[in-house]
Amino acid sequence: MSRQNISSGAPWEPIVGYSRAVRAGNVISVSGTTATGPDGKIVGVGDVYTQTVQTIRNIEAALGKAGATLGDVVRTRIYVTNIAEWEKVGRAHGEFFGTIRPATSMVQVSSLISPEMLVEVEADAIVGE
Repeated sequence: MSRQNISSGAPWEPIVGYSRAVRAGNVISVSGTTATGPDGKIVGVGDVYTQTVQTIRNIEAALGKAGATLGDVVRTRIYVTNIAEWEKVGRAHGEFFGTIRPATSMVQVSSLISPEMLVEVEADAIVGE
């Protein structure tokens, strides 16, 4: 089975030892992704909806590098720092995945790697049959 590691170019990928996404055969797993913009800063500080949108766009970019689209996503996992804002996160997720409808879960965590980060999303996709 072929394996392709996809990098976002983040400097901590080689330090921590991970890839933004990994494609193994027709399966693509996207690592926990946050609302980091191209400049390395968090997009939408204090706004979980905006952060969720940026996060999913970042996932979409990683999938594109692996030869997939959001339409190939079969599972997402959503980690939030405040579950009371689940509707904002869910609305953003639904704007991208409303017709795709992957399996998903949303859980509250005590914190993410930076206090500015309010949401982190993982995704799994399957391409071709």
